[in-house]
Amino acid sequence: MGKKIAVLAVQGAFIEHERALAKLGCECIELRQGPDVEQPYDALVLPGGESTAQAKMLRELGMLDTLKSRVVAGLPVLGTCAGLILLAQNVEEGVPAAGDPNGPVAAGATAPGAIGTLPVTVRRNAYGRQLGSFRTIAPCVGLPGVPDGETADIPMTFIRAPFIKEAHEGAEVLARVDDRIVAVRSGNQLGVSFHPELDDDLRIHELLVSLI
Repeated sequence: MGKKIAVLAVQGAFIEHERALAKLGCECIELRQGPDVEQPYDALVLPGGESTAQAKMLRELGMLDTLKSRVVAGLPVLGTCAGLILLAQNVEEGVPAAGDPNGPVAAGATAPGAIGTLPVTVRRNAYGRQLGSFRTIAPCVGLPGVPDGETADIPMTFIRAPFIKEAHEGAEVLARVDDRIVAVRSGNQLGVSFHPELDDDLRIHELLVSLI
C-alpha cells in the first residue's frame, strides 16, 4: 500500500505535487479545512503560491498549530517556494534597493515564518522582478540512489523565488545556485526555493517519501 501524503490545498500549486507523488505510488489527501489536518497521513507537502495568503488561511482555518506540532514531532515535510517561507524560522523581506523595482534586492524587515520550524533564514522575493522566473540545472546532494557526499544534477524551476540567506545549526545545505542556497534538509524537514513539481524529475519527491 502506498504512503499517504497530505498536500496543503488552501492556495497555490498543489495539484502538480499530487501528480508527482501519484507517479511514486503515493495516495494524496488535500488539506482544505481545519478538520482535514486531524486525519492520519505519513508526510506533508507545503506548496508554492503566496506565502502571506497561505499563512493567513492556515490561521483562520485553525490548521496552523496542528501542522506545526506534527512537524515538530517528526512528520516528514517538504516546503517548496512559498512552503519554504512558511517553514523557515526567520523570513527576511526582499525589497528593491534604491527604490528601483527592477534592480537588485536588498534586505528588509525580518519576522518568523508561520510554522517556523526549519533552522534557516529565507529572503522573500529574493531575485527581484528581472530574474523573478528562470530555469536551470544544478547539482544536489542527499538524493535517493546517490552515494553519500556525491551530487546529481537536477532541474530547478524558480518562480518569483526566495533563497535561503543562511542555514543555521542543524540544517544541511543540499544545493546552491550562483552561490545562493536553494535547498536544505534538517532531519524530517526539506525546504527548496524552486518548484520540483513543475519538472519531470521526481527525486525531490522521492527524497520526501524516503523520510517516512
